Amino acid sequence: MSIGAISTSPAIQPPERAAPQARQDASAPAAPTGGASTTTLTPEALKLIDQLKARDAEVRQHEQAHLAAAGGLALSGASYTYQRGPNGVNYAIGGEVQIDTSPGATPQETIARAAKIQAAALAPASPSGPDRAAAAQAQQMETQARAELAQQDQPGASERVRRAYGAEPASRPTLDVHA
Repeated sequence: MSIGAISTSPAIQPPERAAPQARQDASAPAAPTGGASTTTLTPEALKLIDQLKARDAEVRQHEQAHLAAAGGLALSGASYTYQRGPNGVNYAIGGEVQIDTSPGATPQETIARAAKIQAAALAPASPSGPDRAAAAQAQQMETQARAELAQQDQPGASERVRRAYGAEPASRPTLDVHA
């Protein structure tokens, strides 16, 4: 999850598909890659494809958790970075959801927004480092808003301090220079 502005993107799209690239290898048996394709891939390539598929599913689930928790604070859908597999298919290997982290119009609204940002940042089962940093920033925003709210709840407190510092002392201090 990343914090800041984002350009709008459509709803989550499946990875781009390209025609599988056939690799002729006499030592490797032909292995179908999920369809009626007759391409052959090495065992290493098949292992990499399995890893990429697992990472793709993990990344998409992670970003969907952010989106679900962010609600109206999400600026757009998730955006992904892709890696093309040996079969010519793009797999998501990273992603981000942009969240509006601006404070609210009032301290109460800021507190509510900060709580929602924290929930969105920590929504995935395994929050990343940037996710934890976003949650910490939201916690700091909430703390500042609570401090502002506490000041507002003390009517006249700042006025009493101002008067105390601006008031004339009961008697002018004198300094006796003759000893």
